[in-house]
Amino acid sequence: MTSAVVHVWRLLKWGRTLARHGALRGLERDPLTPAPARRLMKLARFASRVPARPNYAAAFEALGPAAIKFGQALATRPDLVGEEAAAELFRLQDALPPVPFAPIRAAIEASLGQPIEALFASFEQEPVGAASIAQVHRAVTTDGRKVAVKVLRPGVEEEFAKAIETYEWAAAHAEQMGGEISRLRPRLVIATFRQWTARELDLRREAASASELAENMEAVPGFVVPKIDWARSSRKVMTMEWMDGVKLSDTAALTLAGHDRRALANRLVLAFLRQAISDGFFHADLHQGNLFALPDGKIGVIDFGIMGRIDRRARMWLAEIIHGLITGNYRRVAEIHFEAGYVPPHHNVAEFTTALRAVGEPIRGLAVKDISVGQMLDGLFAITRDFDMQTQPHLLLLQKTMVMVEGVATALDPDLNMWETAGPFVKDWMRGELGPEAWLADRIVDDVRTLAKLPDLVRRIEERFPAPGAAPPPPPLREVQIVRIGAGWRYLAVALLAGLAGAGATLILS
Repeated sequence: MTSAVVHVWRLLKWGRTLARHGALRGLERDPLTPAPARRLMKLARFASRVPARPNYAAAFEALGPAAIKFGQALATRPDLVGEEAAAELFRLQDALPPVPFAPIRAAIEASLGQPIEALFASFEQEPVGAASIAQVHRAVTTDGRKVAVKVLRPGVEEEFAKAIETYEWAAAHAEQMGGEISRLRPRLVIATFRQWTARELDLRREAASASELAENMEAVPGFVVPKIDWARSSRKVMTMEWMDGVKLSDTAALTLAGHDRRALANRLVLAFLRQAISDGFFHADLHQGNLFALPDGKIGVIDFGIMGRIDRRARMWLAEIIHGLITGNYRRVAEIHFEAGYVPPHHNVAEFTTALRAVGEPIRGLAVKDISVGQMLDGLFAITRDFDMQTQPHLLLLQKTMVMVEGVATALDPDLNMWETAGPFVKDWMRGELGPEAWLADRIVDDVRTLAKLPDLVRRIEERFPAPGAAPPPPPLREVQIVRIGAGWRYLAVALLAGLAGAGATLILS
């Protein structure tokens, strides 16, 4: 177990790195930042030559892959961090310094168990993209197919493990402070982040996610998931179909290629809604670096390391919340928050309804470019604080992805109205899921499942209350703390216990 001294040293080093690159300047000057925090930030940059212009990308790069993932999310929100900062952070998506080819080649051959020449007719040594966890190379298989080969960066698993361990340590201590920090449940947030990264660091799971998403999206026109080459994939290597297209971040190239940016934005939003609300399985890393406009106008997507799941009940709540905000039915939105347990029951539904109206009414019917996102987030955060709403870690991925999709879609079409785009889809889905036919079908399914459980229930009752004459159940075993002892003493203890057990059995039988 890592000592507290190591954790404190890492945190101080990270703070110093951020301050040295000027990345803390905005927080330091923010009047809402607590005074003790501002003093710590000043101390962190003591005796450092802070650049006149903050170098955010370099700061996140220096902190390692876990911090880079956070910077990638911020790059999609110029409305929050500013156009200049977002433009610089965008290079964290897939323009990081690549790993030299020699260790990459060794990793591929060790993982797939064959020389590269036996698997690929050609393999480009220079990667087409290098991100925080892996880098991608273009290749041609021995049977002539163009593919993209994704390879984990050597040592990235160890780097993530160290960073997350310190995040957990810091979150646990922060939560002990109580108050606002405790309500946000940082330990659960970091635990959820650990689960996300565990999936992303196993490329077999990423390949399986791509395959599942492709099946779900077969009926959706205009959204393409590349096929996986399972024979050339493993835990550290994933090979998939190559897609030629223009990145959605390159708006000038999109226009030059004749793409309809408004249609692309609408297609992206509807594809995400289909994944999140209809299927409950969605791509949770939809930043510009992972999305392409294909020559036929379809959207291609890559990078399936982070995927999200939400169950049917949560999807129904989500659909009703979106529909309520679209139609101005704040009462129903408030009721859903109470039904889901997001708001403690000691609060008043009517008061929560009024609070939601205060945030929702000013933005209804406006294009995103006309919405003050800062004011809206400030209002929503005030609601969560005033009504004791705890952070819901299982919804963090969904919230993060919705922010990304909004950022990408509005970059394509600044006049996009998210409410109008989502409204018809959500209304149709709710009609199918919440109508009388759906209610009757759900009731039949629930009743059949209940009947199917009856035989097992009877068997468990018989086990708990056996018939007369049956052997009594064994007594419960008490927990015993294991003491580590040397091999010689272990053998002596086993012999002693065996002797005592034999003597006891003799006494019982006599």
